[in-house]
Amino acid sequence: MVVQDIRKGHFKDIEGDGLKRKLEGAFGVGATSDAEGHLVVSYGALRSLRVKALSKTELLVETESDKDATPEVASDTIRRYNAFLESATGFNSKERSKRLQKKAKEGKL
Repeated sequence: MVVQDIRKGHFKDIEGDGLKRKLEGAFGVGATSDAEGHLVVSYGALRSLRVKALSKTELLVETESDKDATPEVASDTIRRYNAFLESATGFNSKERSKRLQKKAKEGKL
């Protein structure tokens, strides 16, 4: 489970059905909701991807990987996962990594 930061002012793009549309657009499959209010999708090397907007500044992301996926499937899945997170948070992978490293150094993870 990872809590990703959302760029200031970017929440308006994911509120309501926005997060579901971004999830379905990135992976090309329908997303369902679970009992806890998470959006859930399964695609390629991801057995499950669960996401939920915690606030205007935080997005909860939980993944479960398929260890038996081929390298080609894994590569496609990673590309789509990164594209989804960039569209949902407003930060690219390098920016997300730096923010998570900073949180880890501060003991916030």
